Amino acid sequence: MKYDQDKVDEMTLALLFLVTTERQEGLGARAWKGFDWKTMNRLHEKGWIDEPKIKAMSIYVTEEGFKKSEKLFLEHFGQKEK
Repeated sequence: MKYDQDKVDEMTLALLFLVTTERQEGLGARAWKGFDWKTMNRLHEKGWIDEPKIKAMSIYVTEEGFKKSEKLFLEHFGQKEK
């Protein structure tokens, strides 16, 4: 199946915002991992997360990745005020 990998990457990054467990201002955040390995590798290649192939159950989201994940999450899943 062919699909838009960039869109999948953005949605995965947005969902990483949802599962963020720790946030250090200016340094990024930690998030639970449990997504497709190919997608996680692409996020790493784009500089949004650190190496996903570690034994820990969470990954480190870079500062740039955290800010982008928050923006994408609110853009795609946030509720507009009425």
